[in-house]
Amino acid sequence: MRARSDRIDALRGLAVFGIMLVNVFSVVYGFGSYRFGTLDPGIAVADQWTVFLVASFAEQKFYPIFSFLFGAGFALQTGRRQQPGMLLDAARYKYRRRMQWLLACGVLHGCLIWFGDILTAYALVGFWLLSQAGRRLSDMLRTLKILLVVNLIVMLFLAMLEAAAQQLDLQGRLDYIADEMRAHAIYTQGSWSEITALRLGDYFANVAGLIIFLPRLMLLFLLGAMAVRFGWLMQPHRHQGAWRKVMIVGLIVGLPLNLWWGMVALQETADPLFPPAGAALARSMAEVAGPCLAAAYIAFAMLAPKAILGWLAPVGRMALSNYLMQSVLLTFLLQGFGFGLGAVLSRAQLMLLCAVIMLVQLTWSVWWLKRHAQGPMEALWRRYTARGAATPGG
Repeated sequence: MRARSDRIDALRGLAVFGIMLVNVFSVVYGFGSYRFGTLDPGIAVADQWTVFLVASFAEQKFYPIFSFLFGAGFALQTGRRQQPGMLLDAARYKYRRRMQWLLACGVLHGCLIWFGDILTAYALVGFWLLSQAGRRLSDMLRTLKILLVVNLIVMLFLAMLEAAAQQLDLQGRLDYIADEMRAHAIYTQGSWSEITALRLGDYFANVAGLIIFLPRLMLLFLLGAMAVRFGWLMQPHRHQGAWRKVMIVGLIVGLPLNLWWGMVALQETADPLFPPAGAALARSMAEVAGPCLAAAYIAFAMLAPKAILGWLAPVGRMALSNYLMQSVLLTFLLQGFGFGLGAVLSRAQLMLLCAVIMLVQLTWSVWWLKRHAQGPMEALWRRYTARGAATPGG
């Protein structure tokens, strides 16, 4: 069995924590057009900074890291270039079972806990990724070029939708705000049945939107798989020059665009009726700027001494368990069927709650892994995958 990489586990742990900083707002405000809700006049400066910093440095930055590492995990589990035969068939069969389990887990998670589940999308892309098992790098490069073109077309389509959305009249914007306020009220103060009905609707809307989102995940997954094949992830010390270039380009392209998006997101949240000039362009560019800054984060993790991020490795080794735990804790603490704190906590206080959950998960992960080889959900995942894996034809 291939030894685990503490550096990759630490990066995965960072992604799990970063994703929570964004997801917490959807738990409170729902699937509406205004991720951060709408700010009242005279809102505290701390809340303004929270919206700006999360939009600038977290939104659209951590799911690309997680997706990239998911693709890397695929390459590690299915091996390098292989000729067709029993070994490749067994690897594909085992990975297919992994995706079956993940898909079931994602559907249950989205329907019963939180509509923003991403495991469903990961499983669907994982089934496609099976087609890349054992392929030559030259073949994977051709697929990469096709995906780049497809994503460019999708990005242009989304940009047109964003431009059209900016042309809404005042009544249209008022309707959007009313929908967001209704969702916020139900999620934070509603009964279990009311929240469940809204959650199911939001989850199926989320799944329907995957037709636009999946090409992006496919690209990120493939990049992660190729990074393993090139040796960039498992032997970063041999590719420091390449990682430095990735970090420099990611910062030069991503940082100014994300700071711009952070300002626009804050202005849209503070005054949703009258969005700032260029808001549609900033939102469209954030689709590119987010992954660019994510690439810089990955490069930093590959170049930094292990001690800087190593303390996150236990969280990353239990990434699935921690991701699901976050959903359970946030929904129970913030939504109406639990404590309903989402109705009273400010944006800055939501960040403090996330910090507390991070500390709990870090402590729990260290404690658990001293007693077990894997996290609890990872162990169930492995048990299902291993069952019958020796007889793929049966």
